[in-house]
Amino acid sequence: MKKIWVIWVVWAIGTVAVQAQSVEASIDNIEMLIGEQAHVTLKAVAKENAKVEFPQFQPTQFVTPGVEVLACQPQEDKQADNGFVEKSMVYTLTSFDDTLYYIPPLTVKIDGKPYQSKSLALKVLTMEVDTAHAEKFFPPKGVQDNPFLWSEWSLIFWLSVLLLIVSALTYYLYVRLRDNKPIITHIRIVKKLLPHQKAMKEIEQIKADKMVTAENSKEYYTKLTDTLRKYIEERYGFSAMEMTSSEIIEKLMATQDQTALDELRQLFTTADLVKFAKYSTLINENDKNLVSAIDFINQTKLENVPTEETVKPQLSEEDQRSIKTRRILKAVITALLVVSAVLLVYVAYATYQLIN
Repeated sequence: MKKIWVIWVVWAIGTVAVQAQSVEASIDNIEMLIGEQAHVTLKAVAKENAKVEFPQFQPTQFVTPGVEVLACQPQEDKQADNGFVEKSMVYTLTSFDDTLYYIPPLTVKIDGKPYQSKSLALKVLTMEVDTAHAEKFFPPKGVQDNPFLWSEWSLIFWLSVLLLIVSALTYYLYVRLRDNKPIITHIRIVKKLLPHQKAMKEIEQIKADKMVTAENSKEYYTKLTDTLRKYIEERYGFSAMEMTSSEIIEKLMATQDQTALDELRQLFTTADLVKFAKYSTLINENDKNLVSAIDFINQTKLENVPTEETVKPQLSEEDQRSIKTRRILKAVITALLVVSAVLLVYVAYATYQLIN
């Protein structure tokens, strides 16, 4: 029984040792056409800390006469059983002679001790050429023109860059226009008082203030004549507020009857005496002049005229500048859109012409 146990231990140790020393090689394709590539994978199983040295070949170096090594690519290590690791290297081979090649064993050193893989075979095949039908073969083609010439595409390229710049500028100005909110003005239609209605309203106020019986005659006549001047200015359309009494009478003589003008002249004369000569009037004289003013207004008033007036708001200088800026932005954006459209059409047409 003891012998059997010792034999089993020796076998297990031997198995581990064999596993540690195992080196094997394989090829992915044993046949290939001239100029194609085959890959030889060389694997070695060793302890994790063991130093493994694979054979190294320089590019175009022959592994055997007629078979070149194009590249050596180490692979990622893989864990094996019992604390061992599997290391591998892939060799890319090619050949340009059609024959059967013998690839000799590859030597791997593990901790300085060499281990050889098995030998491999690689058969290189050539393409069959039908020499009996030469008409199927064509001579080499001549030198072809480069399909891409910068001289042909440079204008299209720079116009495309310009199109992008113009488009970006257009979008930027559009955002400016959108953020700069428009100024909305509301036009109001209001009912207006006719000249005679305004004058009569002021005369009623004079009555309500009892200015007729007041001791301050100058204030009374100033208020009364100013009311008449405003009425005459709006009714007849000349600057009565800036004219003297005689100038007003002279201006009205061509349009009014003499009786009404005589009463108006008497009213203005009394008012001038009160304001400038400190003339004192009687109450009945004040009443008479007030009645004369009312009669003149009633005789000269116009009633069949529109009583509605359109009132447009007055914009501030800042609002006017904002409106002007918006108009300029709209004009520039419109011009840039036209330029962008022209550039886009031209670039598309020129590209189509070059491609076809």
